[in-house]
This record gives sequence, C-alpha cells and structure tokens, in this order.
Amino acid sequence: MRNLFQEQLQALRARSLERKLRQIDSAQGPEIQIAGRWLINFSSNDYLGLASDSRLRDAAIAAIEEFGVGAGASRLVSGTQSPHLGLEAALAEWKGTEAALCFSSGYAAALGTVPALVSKDDVILLDKLCHASLIDGAKLSGAILRIFPHNHLGKLEDHLEWAQREHAGKRILILTESVFSMDGDRAPLRELIELKKRFGALLMLDEAHAVGVIGPNGRGLAAAENLNEDVDVQMGTLSKALGASGGYICGSRSLIDWLINRARSFIYSTAPPPGIVSAALAAVNFLDSSEGEERRLLLWKRISLMQELLPCDSAAVAGLTKNARHAASAIFPWIVGDEQAAIDLASSLQTEGFFVPAIRYPTVAKGSARLRITVTALHKEDQIRSLCQAIRKMTKSE
Repeated sequence: MRNLFQEQLQALRARSLERKLRQIDSAQGPEIQIAGRWLINFSSNDYLGLASDSRLRDAAIAAIEEFGVGAGASRLVSGTQSPHLGLEAALAEWKGTEAALCFSSGYAAALGTVPALVSKDDVILLDKLCHASLIDGAKLSGAILRIFPHNHLGKLEDHLEWAQREHAGKRILILTESVFSMDGDRAPLRELIELKKRFGALLMLDEAHAVGVIGPNGRGLAAAENLNEDVDVQMGTLSKALGASGGYICGSRSLIDWLINRARSFIYSTAPPPGIVSAALAAVNFLDSSEGEERRLLLWKRISLMQELLPCDSAAVAGLTKNARHAASAIFPWIVGDEQAAIDLASSLQTEGFFVPAIRYPTVAKGSARLRITVTALHKEDQIRSLCQAIRKMTKSE
C-alpha cells in the first residue's frame, strides 16, 4: 500500500505536474509569510481584502459566543440557525432575487444544484472553460452533455438547435461563468440571454469572480448589465471577494425550495459554522454600504494600474493588449506555455519577493501553463509597480 501511487506520482513529476501544499504562517493579505519569509502576494482571490477585516472577525467571534463553533447537523435536521437565515435573506436582497440558499462551498453549490435542475435525457450546454465544479455537477446529473468553445456564440446556437431538434420537450441548461477564473475575461451575457430566450433554455451563471468586483456594490455581471431577472440561476461564492467561506445559489423562491428538497450536497452536509456565516453576512452588509463601494472602486484603480504597467508587447497576457480600454476583471493571466517554464518563472519571482504560483494542467489546458496574477484593493501602488518591473526584467532576459 505504501508504494501504491509512487509510479503515478513519478509520472506527474516527469511532466512537471506534481502539486505540493505550501504552509502559510500568516493571515491572508497583500503580504504573506512562507517559510519564514514575507512575500508580496499576487495569488489570492481576496479581492477586497476582507479575509482579515476586523468587521468579519468581530462578527464571527460574536456568533461563536452565542451559537458555538459547529452547527451540529444538516440544515434539514437541526442545523439551521438564525445566522443562516439572516445571510440568505441578505444575499437575496443584495442580489435582487426572491430567495437564496447557502452551501458549505461553491463546489458543493454546483454539485448539488446542477443535478437538481436536469436529469437523464435533458441537455446541458457548457462553456469549455467552466470551473471544475460545474463540469462535475454536469457529469453527475446524468444529462446529455455538449461542450461549446469558450464564449463561442455560433457554436452554442448550433448546439441549441440540435438539442431542440433531437431532444424536443426536454430541458436545456446553459452553464457558464460571468468572469472566467483562469483567463479573467467575461461572458457575453446579453447575447447568451438572447439565445436562451429564443430556444427556451435555462441559464445558470457562476458569478464567483465577479461578485464584489463588478456591478453596483459588487453585485456581479448580471446586475452590472441590468440582466438580473433574465438569469434563471445565479451561483456565487462567499470565499473570494467576501472574505469568508461557502457558496450560494440565488433565484426564484420555487427554485430555492426545490433545491432544499433535491440538492444532495445541501441535504446531506452539516450546516456551515455560524461564525463563518455571520462573517459572510458582515461582508455582504459592508459591500452594500457606501464604504464597501469605495473599496470596490479602489480595487478598480489598482486593476487599472496593473493594466497600464504590465508588459503587453507580446501575446503573454491573455486577452489584454495596450489597446484595450478596460481590464475585464482583477485576474491577469501571464501565459507561459510550458509547465516547467511556468514553474521556473514563479520561482524566479519568489526569489524577488513575489508569490505568484504557476497554474498548470489540468486546471488549464496542456501547453497553456501560466502565472495567474490577481490584484486586490489592499495592494499598494508600489507593490504593483515592483511586480511589473520584475516581470519586465525577466521577460527581457529570456
């Protein structure tokens, strides 16, 4: 048993695809401590710097003092506490939907929701670059799965015509993201909604990397484009810009009631700890305030600075050129290609004092390894300038 996986691990090492955990000895923030050394952190999804915010910490402590550490059971047994209901009411109001339901993680939200929406003989049409949680949820559902090239509206339309013709009367579900986690670009949401309406399909939109970043008070891409009512299922996370942990689904009251009865990852999981739930509620309340909007706008100033300074004289930065008027998100993917070369570049940057891990297959396609640079509101201008100077120096030396 001891050597059962050694051969497979060696194969991963040979392809520069082995992963190892890193011990971080500090709170999340623009600087983190690894192996006794402080590094400027450009890897985190903590876009608004809320993971270490005193408002969230105080809310978590107060909830632990009142409700204890664990919820004790699943939500349908005895685990639903007032913080859970308070967070869901706040999420629904903030997102402009009738209701919301929280899960232990964004992954659990996808894994529970997709199979509750469709089943055998129904059809799922999924963007090729969707997150693994959506892919796994689609496979688990047993529905017929067709994948369309990333943001390719023409191919999606072909799939919709096929589904309507070959599977008449069956449910069609389109799965996509508002901001794609590894490329940082946005979905053509308005056009997607036009297609879903024309073919009578449902649209499930993962707003994980848009929430807190895009739209008024960080409500996401659907709100930014005034399309909230046209998205059937809005999925999001409490674990990125909101600084806590967990996932959620927002939509109609009947959708949420159905998920309570059919989403297995909700039904059969112990409820999230009340301290974490209360911290997430504090984050939602902060985002819904004028101070929260100021923090979001500060993030966009940092994003604009990164766009201005990051070397873009090659195809290294996916979807971003000097002619682009605005960056699409807080994610800047620096495409390297070769897996070992990406590891080497990340190591060189770490030597210079920057933490930007290499992203490799299967998270991205083979041969498209990259550094995924993320900007937060709490990054200082000098930190962004220093990173861009380091990348420019290393690029010129190649």
